[in-house]
Amino acid sequence: MIELYVLIGLMIAGSLIAIEVKNLLSAVVAVGVVGLGLSIIFLILKAPDVALTQIVVEIAAVVLLIRATLNRDIAMKYCGNRPFGAIMGILFTGFVFVIALITFKDGLNLFGAPLMTVSQFYPLNAIEGTGATNVVSAIILDYRAYDTLGEATVLFTAVVGVLTVMRSPGKKKEEDLQDSK
Repeated sequence: MIELYVLIGLMIAGSLIAIEVKNLLSAVVAVGVVGLGLSIIFLILKAPDVALTQIVVEIAAVVLLIRATLNRDIAMKYCGNRPFGAIMGILFTGFVFVIALITFKDGLNLFGAPLMTVSQFYPLNAIEGTGATNVVSAIILDYRAYDTLGEATVLFTAVVGVLTVMRSPGKKKEEDLQDSK
């Protein structure tokens, strides 16, 4: 349980570093640390499929952000000492925290306590309920089909995004070259 708190602390520190650092590439690396911490938390909480999806999307996002920031010439602008943004951020965070406490105070089990009703139903009834010969295939393709489709869509979108950013510029047609002269 302590490792979750350490990872959450690391993620919070990475988020704060990403917000406060002046170098854009350092901010991208800090955001990558946050995503990596989240994928490790998913592994600790016994959700390897979500962890795998998170790490693939995180790697794709970091590659896209690094590619987008390497050739940018961004001017640094000093905004002075205006605490309005920090005060509003703290107020918004407090508001979300209070709403979360009110919402979840009676409706959730203790952290880490298993809800065995659903997780026992799937393995016990998968073969009879679906007619499949493999329990894992029955659960993934019948009971969790939309979840699997969503994960596949996220992975496909991440791959297409990386390929789009990493592609080399195409050749221009001769008509376009004539028009630009």
